[in-house]
Amino acid sequence: QVQLVESGGGLVQAGGSLRLSCEASGRTISTFFMGWFRQPPGKEREFVAGISRSGNSIYYADSVKGRFTISRDNGKNTEYLQMNSLKPEDTAVYLCAATLGSGRNYYSTYDYDYWGQGTQVTVPS
Repeated sequence: QVQLVESGGGLVQAGGSLRLSCEASGRTISTFFMGWFRQPPGKEREFVAGISRSGNSIYYADSVKGRFTISRDNGKNTEYLQMNSLKPEDTAVYLCAATLGSGRNYYSTYDYDYWGQGTQVTVPS
């Protein structure tokens, strides 16, 4: 079992930046492929970014490529999402997720075993 707790969300103006953190407890995250998802109001949960156990393989949704950076610090048991050049369409609840699997289907919510509660990011238009 692993518990995931996100932090760092908030209200930010368009063009601004935020850094989300996802701290794990109960088990070391080095055993997990990690991801970030988001759920905009009234919409389905969607993939944002994924990172392999070593950090050597990283994947992004096209909508955030070049603006967001996923990273992990296995020593601190924490995953991060640096979000730059934020847009109103980035408004969503952001959730971190972990899977003991290979992460082959990193873009699918069904591939993940554990989820955090989420942190709200709001970018007013």
